Amino acid sequence: MKLLGNIIWLVFGGIVISIEYLVSSILLCITIIGIPFGLQTLKLAGLALWPFGRETRSAERSSGCFSTIMNIIWILFGGIWISLSHVAFGVLLGITIIGIPFARQHFKLAGLALTPFGREIVYRKTARV
Repeated sequence: MKLLGNIIWLVFGGIVISIEYLVSSILLCITIIGIPFGLQTLKLAGLALWPFGRETRSAERSSGCFSTIMNIIWILFGGIWISLSHVAFGVLLGITIIGIPFARQHFKLAGLALTPFGREIVYRKTARV
């Protein structure tokens, strides 16, 4: 099911979102100051490319104060708008029954886009019956 969801996600806009994140990551990594932010958008690009079967959680090795300060800077300079765009797409997709799984992925991306520092992406393990 995850494979089918990811393929449908790619066809209906996931590849475009991922390419946008990748281009912004490259542009941010051009400057030395933007490298930490470019790495976070690269994390977003990976999740936007293949979101089903992955989840985000707080990193065990997060650096506390540094990640908090970087998240504040991130929110002020664009993270809020990225997150709100994912929330808007999630609400629009959540109106239909077919769009609910894709809405959940946009809400997951919205959470990561709001505060990406100190978070990591992990593969969700499902139990086989």
